[in-house]
Amino acid sequence: GLGVLNMLNKLLKEEQPELIAVVMDAPGRTFRDELFEEYKAHRPPMPDELRSQIEPLLEAIPALGLALLRIPGVEADDVIGTLTERAVQAGMDVVISTGDKDMAQLVAERVTLVDTTLDRAGVKLKFDVTPGQIVDYLALVGDSSDNIPGVPKVGPKTAAKWLNEYGSLDEIIKHAADIPGKVGESLRENLATLELSRKLATIRCDVELPLSPAELVRKPPDIEALTALYERLQMNSLLRQLTGAGAQAEGGRDPGSLVPPELSHSLAGSRPPAPARRYETITTEKQLASWIAELEKAPLFAVDTGTTSLHYMQAESAGLSARPEP
Repeated sequence: GLGVLNMLNKLLKEEQPELIAVVMDAPGRTFRDELFEEYKAHRPPMPDELRSQIEPLLEAIPALGLALLRIPGVEADDVIGTLTERAVQAGMDVVISTGDKDMAQLVAERVTLVDTTLDRAGVKLKFDVTPGQIVDYLALVGDSSDNIPGVPKVGPKTAAKWLNEYGSLDEIIKHAADIPGKVGESLRENLATLELSRKLATIRCDVELPLSPAELVRKPPDIEALTALYERLQMNSLLRQLTGAGAQAEGGRDPGSLVPPELSHSLAGSRPPAPARRYETITTEKQLASWIAELEKAPLFAVDTGTTSLHYMQAESAGLSARPEP
């Protein structure tokens, strides 16, 4: 959760968007599961520690003043694809923050991926195919992380070579009999699964959405709600940014702060003093067992490591500390 919020703050600071949405997968099955029961079926269930971070994000994102979209029956990619197409049709420039290679198919003249910093030339350089060929490329190569079958023995270089020679998957299929060697044989043996792979890899751009791109207006953050959330989750770095405690001594604004300087000053001065803390050094197994029981009962707890140095190559462990949320 902290990593996502830090990424969002960085994006807001660097891009200064007027219109923005955060898109997350909705729980439940999607149309791809209906197409192919094995789609993502090999993935283990989400770990409890990761699942526990979802709810705070669902709370924090609207409090940051950002629209949050979770549309049942489709994946986040499809929602992003639909927003992208509609925004481009409306004459907007689009920035997509993602590390997902599937999203390269959305890159266009006015569409850029920022986590991988890919424009049209960047896609060609990275994959040796154009954005318009990415779906066909993924259909051929497959995707082990999503269980998209692809064609056995066909890797990135072969897929790019065929697409540069024939132009599209349909043309490759038409000329399948002419392709020599083991890879040609594998292609012919797997023609039946290629259309399924293409459907699974294609990002939909026709999803029914509750908001249009023009309605994704960034709103002022809810300072009170964010302060309460960050304090409850012990996200002290975000709390400092929010209250402006990291502002420079000469009165400059903290570069990561989401709050105007005049408001951050009053907020910093009005915060209540930190509550008194009681510390206990654990030196016996009985104490340790008692504290483990306390931590197990707590709805939330923080753990920190103590080391002999801040240099990771020199540091040695000096112990652990933990604090349960009352």
